[in-house]
Amino acid sequence: MRVELDSLSKAWDGVVGADNITLDIADGDLVAFLGPSGCGKTTTLLMVAGIYKPTGGTISFDGRVVNEVAPKDRGIGMVFQSYALYPHMTVFGNISYPLRLKKLDKEEIRRRVGQVADMMGIGDLLDRRIAQLSGGQQQRVSLGRALVKEPQLLLFDEPLSNLDARLRLAMRGEIKRLQNELGITSIYVTHDQIEAMTMADRIAVMSKGVLQAYDVPEALYDQPKTLFVAGFVGNPPMNFFDVEITSTNGDFHAKSEALDLLLPHDRAVKAAASAKGKVIMGVRPEDVFLVDDAAPPAADLTLTAEIEVVEPLGREDLLGVSVGDAHMRVLVKKSQGASVGDMVGFVFDLSKVQFFDPETEQSLLWA
Repeated sequence: MRVELDSLSKAWDGVVGADNITLDIADGDLVAFLGPSGCGKTTTLLMVAGIYKPTGGTISFDGRVVNEVAPKDRGIGMVFQSYALYPHMTVFGNISYPLRLKKLDKEEIRRRVGQVADMMGIGDLLDRRIAQLSGGQQQRVSLGRALVKEPQLLLFDEPLSNLDARLRLAMRGEIKRLQNELGITSIYVTHDQIEAMTMADRIAVMSKGVLQAYDVPEALYDQPKTLFVAGFVGNPPMNFFDVEITSTNGDFHAKSEALDLLLPHDRAVKAAASAKGKVIMGVRPEDVFLVDDAAPPAADLTLTAEIEVVEPLGREDLLGVSVGDAHMRVLVKKSQGASVGDMVGFVFDLSKVQFFDPETEQSLLWA
């Protein structure tokens, strides 16, 4: 099913939940709605589901406007964060409930429930009560109940938030595998950018009810079109510095009290076009290197600073240092043995720095 949202809006008494959301979800794609709490992602999902009525715009399924179509007639399956299972029923009772509402033949119900339960790996749990299941098993029951209806569209509202980190990792892979195998168009709401990046074909990044970007994960990461997207997509988040772009004898420099960087010409020309030359420069923690590390060819000596914090992450350490008034995070190999209090030199991979207009917060490279 192809899903199209055209200028979709929702407001309550002047409070805007979603503001002119326009995007096109291709048949068979899994699209993530990504953003912090209160950004409008769940509001938009509930309008697609028919639970909220839009105050403006249209929702179309395969070219047919469904704004006035009841939720039960939209051909959707929904998986909730809270699982929303019936505790007095068995696993079989929960999965079969939508089919019993349709008054299907008992044999057909048993066949479809068995098929879905085996697909979800819970075929041996059909006689158990919900209270006898683990969180992961309950989430599989919830997903099975959505799939047994054979929906054309699957909607996920932060379905993994209640699971521990290891189980979330396993369920991410399971949901993506099932979605690929079944080819069901899916919308997945999450505040976890790792979930969005690893699972989605395309990601809609939202902030304060506004769609900030809609693109494939790689483009959002490498070519962020707004300051918000640059700071929200990526973990650890991007470092930002207030700098001024200057030009001398054809060379472009990004300058602040602590920095003086000779910039690559292609990026500098675009950044220098900003009014007054003052811009926000962004660089990701993995694009900053200790001077004794294998710095990329495009990197030049940048600064010397004292390490203030070391956060062990297993294979890597996350260093925290101050650069003038800004705080910078740097990812380094654990083998480098960085310690708090060390004075070390850093270099930036200048071929990957980003620049943003401080007033509009739009990218100066990818707009």
